[in-house]
Amino acid sequence: MKKNAFTLLEILVVISIIGILVTLGTAAFSTAQKKGRDARRKADIKAMQNGFEQFYSREGAYPTDQGEAGDVIIFPAGLPEDPKNTSPYIYSINLTSSADSYCVCALLESSVGNSSDLPVGVTECTYGTGDYYCLSNLQ
Repeated sequence: MKKNAFTLLEILVVISIIGILVTLGTAAFSTAQKKGRDARRKADIKAMQNGFEQFYSREGAYPTDQGEAGDVIIFPAGLPEDPKNTSPYIYSINLTSSADSYCVCALLESSVGNSSDLPVGVTECTYGTGDYYCLSNLQ
């Protein structure tokens, strides 16, 4: 009488294959999460740019400090927070004292930033090494 059963070698091969598939799935999921957070950062930066431009059209100048930038009319919920960290100041805002320009940057996790493609005259837009996505004034 012959018994039908799996050998130890067959079981080890199946476990190894499952382990490889789980590793590949985890890596893909991690990459997708990073890209999603980067998309959120870019959307937040664009929303901040829109808010600053609306402020400029109303006041004739850009905000000059963080408190004014967090004005309830521009951003009712306050300045956006980074999707990974809960720091309210993860987005760096550079507002000049003359209120004629600004630059808002966020450090991206997996994408290439655009901080090297900024307009001439906007030199203080990067805040360290890394891939920053930055937007500056339109006026």
